[in-house]
Order: sequence, then C-alpha cells, then structure tokens
Amino acid sequence: MNNPAPLVQLYDLTFGYGERVILDGITLSVPRGKVTALMGASGGGKTTVLRLIGGQYTAQKGSLTFDGQEVGQLNADGLYAIRRRMGMLYQFGALFTDLSVFDNVAFPLREHTHLNERLIRDIVLMKLEAVGLRGARDLMPSEISGGMARRVALARAIALDPELVMYDEPFAGLDPISLGTAARLIRQLNDSLGLTTLLVSHDLDETFHIADQVIVLANGRIAAQGTPDEVRHSTDPLVRQFVTAAPEGPVQFHHPAPERRADFGLGGRS
Repeated sequence: MNNPAPLVQLYDLTFGYGERVILDGITLSVPRGKVTALMGASGGGKTTVLRLIGGQYTAQKGSLTFDGQEVGQLNADGLYAIRRRMGMLYQFGALFTDLSVFDNVAFPLREHTHLNERLIRDIVLMKLEAVGLRGARDLMPSEISGGMARRVALARAIALDPELVMYDEPFAGLDPISLGTAARLIRQLNDSLGLTTLLVSHDLDETFHIADQVIVLANGRIAAQGTPDEVRHSTDPLVRQFVTAAPEGPVQFHHPAPERRADFGLGGRS
C-alpha cells in the first residue's frame, strides 16, 4: 500500500527580511496523521514556517504546498478556503479576554459557518469535553489558570474539525502537571480525530515523547530530521548542543557585532 502524499511540503524554500535570510533553501514534509515537531534555537525560523503555511508570508524562492496546492499562488478566496482546514494554537493561548470560555470556542463557528446556535452549543460542549473543560464553559479567561486557558485555546483550534493543527510553543510557561496534560492532549487528539499536527516547541522531553518526527532548524537550514531517537543521538555538533543544552557550541551567546573598540569610539573597524 502506497503512503499518502504529505499534507504539507516545503521544497528548496527561501524566505527573509531584506538582506536577512531566515530560511535558506529548506526542504521538509509534514506527513498526514502524524505529529511533527519543529525545534531549534530561538530565531531559527520555526514560527516563520507556520506563517508561511498559513499564507501570512510568501516565500521568495521555492515551493510550499498544502494538500497539493501552492500556497503562495492562491488568491484571497483560496487562502480563506485552506485556512478553514487549519487550526492554530498561539503562544499563551491568545483567548479573547472579554468573551467567556464557551464564546471563545464558539467564535470560529460563528465567524466561519452558518450553523444555528443549538448546533454550535453541541459542538462547543463536545470540544470542551475533549479537553476536560466542559464544566468551565461559563467562566471568563481571567477566572481560569494558564494551563486551563491553553486547553480552551486548543478546543477553539479544533472547533472547525481542521485537518492540520499548528501549535506555537504550547508548553511555554506551564507548570509540569499542566505541561504533561497539554502534551498528552495533543497526542490523543491527533490520533482520535485523525489530525495532522505541526508543533513548535523548545521542551525536549515532552516533545520527544509525543512526536513522530522531529525537525531541527538552525542558521536558516535543517540541522537534523528524523525520529526523536535519531535526533537525540545525532552526532552533529549543533544538534548535540541543542539536545544537551550546552552553553558552548556552534550557537553563540553573542549576536554578531562590530569590535568593542569601534563601539566605544576607540577606533578600529566599524
């Protein structure tokens, strides 16, 4: 039996701001039904990949396809159509603070469908049940914990039954119990709902535990790609530094800058 084509494919893709290159000719695939993790040092282009997939950015070179469609060539209606097939969980949840838990989850249903309120209510309660928060439906975001807010945001991200769910640092700022709960939910929802998951994270232990594939971005390129075990045992110096959290290695503490003498007006190169 042939494996289905990946849901998302990037081929020889380059993107940057002016002369600053963020992604330099990267090629990667996001297989259907799997959890793919994007990892690497801060500023390596992980969130940029999510924005390219969603059509917020357009690559300067190369190809990016979603279910065979070239995202960079879609018009506004085409982008709108593929975005309805995607769910997004933003860093720290990004709930609407003046809406209740129920109304936060109902928002995409009211915005993007013509369903009646009775059906919307049933869907919202079902999604909240899936993340263990049906009992919190009438609370406001200010009345729930950070971990609960992240789960509400997850319920909102899956409200429209997307094919692809993208997570931007879903574990940031969570206590160990909430972190473990969020990680388990991501894996369970991926498998039970038949989703495809693309996860940006810096948390090695939880991410390696739930991911099928790990891609490490560094210096605009892919430093490693494979199963969590393959990446964990990589001999590449940059990957080793990331996996072991070593302060010394290819990723430097100091951002490139002029010589100190020049900065302090003591001559030298500018």
